Amino acid sequence: MAQTVKAVVAPGRGRPVEVREIVVPDPGPGEVTVRVQACGVCHTDLHYRDGVINDNYPFLLGHEASGVVDQIGPGVTNVRPGDFVILNWRAVCGRCRPCRRGVPTACMDDFTAGQQMRLTTGEPLSAALGIGAMAELTLVHSGQATPVDPAVDPAVAGLLGCGMMSGLGASMNTGQVAPGDTVAVIGVGGVGSAAVAGARLAGATRIIAVDIDARKLDWAREFGATDVILADGSTDVVAGIRGLTDGLGADVVIDAAGQEETWRQAFYARSLGGTFVLVARPDSTMRLEMPLLDAFLRGGTYKTSWYGDCLPSRDFPALVDLHLQGRLPLDRFVTERIGLMDVEAAFAAMGRGDVLRSVVVLD
Repeated sequence: MAQTVKAVVAPGRGRPVEVREIVVPDPGPGEVTVRVQACGVCHTDLHYRDGVINDNYPFLLGHEASGVVDQIGPGVTNVRPGDFVILNWRAVCGRCRPCRRGVPTACMDDFTAGQQMRLTTGEPLSAALGIGAMAELTLVHSGQATPVDPAVDPAVAGLLGCGMMSGLGASMNTGQVAPGDTVAVIGVGGVGSAAVAGARLAGATRIIAVDIDARKLDWAREFGATDVILADGSTDVVAGIRGLTDGLGADVVIDAAGQEETWRQAFYARSLGGTFVLVARPDSTMRLEMPLLDAFLRGGTYKTSWYGDCLPSRDFPALVDLHLQGRLPLDRFVTERIGLMDVEAAFAAMGRGDVLRSVVVLD
């Protein structure tokens, strides 16, 4: 029987979010319902609220979540009721060309629930990233639910569903940081700080954090940054990174800010033949103009990191285990724990740069 629960809904462009009652149907073939325990407040949710993604209002917000499987639909074999899971907005089909070639991180398929959740008025909801987890219960495709060790704090585990995985994966998967490497991360909010933590976990010996906000640089030090550069206009970021790397530039530079200027800084701050990783999503209006000869002469590798090039079934359990072993301080990303009614205030705190992550915690 369909269930009626409370959830955070974005009703229209420029309007504050609302806590509304929604109807969650029983899972159909290949679907599961998940009793949400925690959900992070991500920049992507703000983009949905403000119409940056599209105009398919009303949106059911939330995608960075963990919880317990409530019901499973016909044909579901990867999870069972009672399993503690992290929700992932990217699933793997096992059938498309990249999957058949052994590169599942480049899967071309799109797995989401076939049914829509609705307002009690009957209006269909667009679930953020196919998840919609700022709710007491949500409906997803079974491939979007990845079981992990239930000993982990749900507020911590959920963050791996998006931002933290993006940053950690940018270093460990996309950038392939190796022991002894020098790494620079430009922009150390939630994703950038996770990239710092990933670089440290991978064995980088020098990790340089760059940001315009001194508070974020202090946070980056907690996650493993050995050096910081305050990009307040008085410092040449490229020269600063080169000065800290014997004039060579960093082996891996990660742009977690996604601005035209930070792109140039990352490109020129890497070593000859080094790796440049773009993990931040640029605005659609941004354009670049630079000498093509520089791209030729500097060589190396340019990569875009999409969801940290993760494979959820592989990476989520491993990262949770590292956290439980005390080797990955995921708990430090949780700045505050809030309720469903506090999401609009959390967006404001995000805009001021006061938080790494606000996390909605549900009973």
